[in-house]
Formats: sequence, structure tokens, C-alpha cells
Amino acid sequence: MVVRSELSDEQIDRVFQALAASTRRDILRRTIETEQSVSELARSYDMSFAAVQKHVAVLEAAELIVKRAEGRERLVRANPEMIARARALLARYEDLWRSRISRLDDLLAEPDPAPVGTSDTIPDPHRADPQPPDRHRT
Repeated sequence: MVVRSELSDEQIDRVFQALAASTRRDILRRTIETEQSVSELARSYDMSFAAVQKHVAVLEAAELIVKRAEGRERLVRANPEMIARARALLARYEDLWRSRISRLDDLLAEPDPAPVGTSDTIPDPHRADPQPPDRHRT
């Protein structure tokens, strides 16, 4: 099973690189709840306005957020379509791994086959020999 996505490899890389930073994940979470200005976002972090702008730019490049101008402010909101695409990709990976684990469980549940040639060649010391040695030979 191959995981296919409507996203290109470059888009997938941008999305998961954007989500790799906790600040960007927090910005995304906050913009899902409500549209916010970059200035509002910046006030919430112990970093410069320029640093927050860079985080917003990474999220925007990944298409996880959409930025629009309203007067002098730049408003940011989450892009639910891209979030849904990323979620769908992860769901396909989850299906792939669940399938593989299920197959592994099935293999492990099968009884072990006897190794080839071992059942007749190794005597069982606890079993009576079906043909005792002939003691009356001369």
C-alpha cells in the first residue's frame, strides 16, 4: 500500500516543517479559534514582532494560514482546507501502519511450523522407541 496525497512532496515538507515549531502550532491554534492581527499575536510571545512575522510567513508559505490586509493591519486566520488535507494525509499513514501491524499480529498468531527434517531425525528421549534393539542376535 502506497500513501498517495493530493499534496506535492514540497507542500507536505512545508506543512510539517511549519508544524515542527511550537510557536507556529500555537499561532495556528489561535487563528483557528479567531482571526487575529499579527500585532495581537506578537503581544502574546516573548519575542520580537519581526520574529512573530517570520513564524506567520512560514505558516503562510505552507498555506496553513491566510493573511489579509484590513487598513494598516494584517489579519491572520487558519486555512481549514489545508489543515484538512494534512489531516487526510496523516489518516492515510495511520491506515497504512494499522494494516501492517494487523498483518504482523496475524503472522505472530500463526503456530510455528516444525523445522524441515527435524521431526524424524532427532529422537525424543521421553518417547518409547517403537522398535527395541534385538538382544538375541548372535
